[in-house]
Amino acid sequence: MKLAERPAAQMKLVGGRVCLDFVNTVGGREPSESAKLAATSGQIRADKLADYDDLLAWSWHAGLLREPSAQNLAREAVRRQPEAAAIWRRAVALREALYRLCRAQLHHLSPLSADLETLNQELNVAHGRVRVNSAAGHFVWEWTDSKNALDQMLWRIADAAAEMLTADDLTRLRECPGESCGWLFLDVSKNNRRQWCDMQTCGNVAKVRRFRARSASAKPAAARRQRR
Repeated sequence: MKLAERPAAQMKLVGGRVCLDFVNTVGGREPSESAKLAATSGQIRADKLADYDDLLAWSWHAGLLREPSAQNLAREAVRRQPEAAAIWRRAVALREALYRLCRAQLHHLSPLSADLETLNQELNVAHGRVRVNSAAGHFVWEWTDSKNALDQMLWRIADAAAEMLTADDLTRLRECPGESCGWLFLDVSKNNRRQWCDMQTCGNVAKVRRFRARSASAKPAAARRQRR
């Protein structure tokens, strides 16, 4: 499989945490109009996770898998298609649960118990795959039996999400206000003033719109001065 040719492997990784980059595997979102509906996923535009191969391509792109491992899993997925499809469905369910958990946090709402349960189910799977080992004179965590495990990227995503939710400063969690964007990111800037998911995309679009709006409002004023 040509991993790099898949749209999922060409996405910008701007979330600041791998779990947020995973949530951002969509072209954009049209969120609920009311903050009271923050526990909904909103309307997804251009979903980049259309199948298990997309999940593999993104996982390689995000550094969760090395290319030989991703290619091995692609071959395994052909042999184990029903399992691969089920894992893809788990991935999408986890992504949407994380989005809703983050959005509830952003709007100071209680998270849905169903979304916490989705995350905890994946954590149970992940934590059953870790052990402590000794390497180079110190102890390390390591994943076990991962060679042919089709869901191994979900272990890492769930673990990263739990770490973010319990250890990071969630007052720095942001939702990009760009039109039809809605990507999430953790603002790790020194001045805590990052506004856009990416200045080169949503930020520049907003700049252009502000410039056009100022130009449009300046023209009537200039015309009035000329009439005087």
